[in-house]
Amino acid sequence: MRKTTINLTKTRVNGEPYFCVTVPRPGKGRLRRFFKSRDEAKTFLDAKKIEKENHGTAAMALNESARSEYLECTEALKPYGATLRDAVGFYLPHLKARNRSCTAMALVDELLRVKTADGASERYLGDLRHRLRLFAQAFNGKPVAEITARELDEWLRALSRAGTGKLVAPTTRNNFRRVLRVAFNFARKQGYCASNPADSSAKAKEIERPVGILTPAETSRLLESCAPELVPFIAIGAFAGLRRAEIERLDWKEIDLASGLIQVTARKAKSARRRFVKVRENLASWLRPHAQQSGPVTPDNYRELLDTARAAARIHDWPQNALRHSFASYHLAQFKDAAALALELGHTNSNLVFQHYREVVKPKDAERFWGIKPLTADAIVAFA
Repeated sequence: MRKTTINLTKTRVNGEPYFCVTVPRPGKGRLRRFFKSRDEAKTFLDAKKIEKENHGTAAMALNESARSEYLECTEALKPYGATLRDAVGFYLPHLKARNRSCTAMALVDELLRVKTADGASERYLGDLRHRLRLFAQAFNGKPVAEITARELDEWLRALSRAGTGKLVAPTTRNNFRRVLRVAFNFARKQGYCASNPADSSAKAKEIERPVGILTPAETSRLLESCAPELVPFIAIGAFAGLRRAEIERLDWKEIDLASGLIQVTARKAKSARRRFVKVRENLASWLRPHAQQSGPVTPDNYRELLDTARAAARIHDWPQNALRHSFASYHLAQFKDAAALALELGHTNSNLVFQHYREVVKPKDAERFWGIKPLTADAIVAFA
């Protein structure tokens, strides 16, 4: 098959003489234009030859509307130093994502299934489930590819505590933003959106407040006032710094009083990494009377027992993570080793230690805290 070339021929249409200009189309085929005047045909022919020389065969197939659109777009992009190819490269992923996007509710369901299959802890899954369900309900039916950072900002800023109508605290809002970033990162990897709008959403300003801890006197009264079966739970929280959930999962076989170590297994640790926590002498003195070969350290009804103990110890305000924060604050003040404390807490570095626990308590109070031990028979008689 002969390749179509640009040429000018004389022909007849319905018996009338015309001049025909034939130009090739991109790929196969040809484009023909008819003119009554040879001069008009020659002018068109010369213009097409110049177009071919400057831009190739494809440019010759552009009609006036397409050429006008091209010029308009290139002019609009010129102030930004971008080309039409740049614009297409930027917009095309959005079109592809929109075509295979899913709703917010479908995204949350899929993410939870994947995280469950990947072995995420039930606590982490519960946090994702709670926060992302509220997000999915708010954006019900909307494709995730069409959700913008501005819409996320508006939703986050309007979040309120259930039943109160009061806006959530900055920390809570940032926790919602954190899980949104997880969800949209997953969506981007799955091809449901081209970018992560949560990354561009505003982070609420958190006013740093000192961590809440128990005084040495409150800690002592709590241990002396609680039921015997609750003593290990409180003592390990205060003098070993394990998280509440970690103590709930702890078994007596993981406490080695002879070597002075508590093993927090990877399966039971929040960080999913095994670590060992030192059993200091005052903690050992609280644990020895209750130690067993195996079995759960924490009683099933520990929440009720703790409420009763707090009331008996006259502790009306219970700070969040009171036992763990007390351990870290008094540990840093007494032993002055942030790196060792970070390892016992299960942190990857000492940044959080310095951020939250530095200069929270005085050295004299730290000495009193680490001197808290069970009252001996002689001490009880003397006290009486």
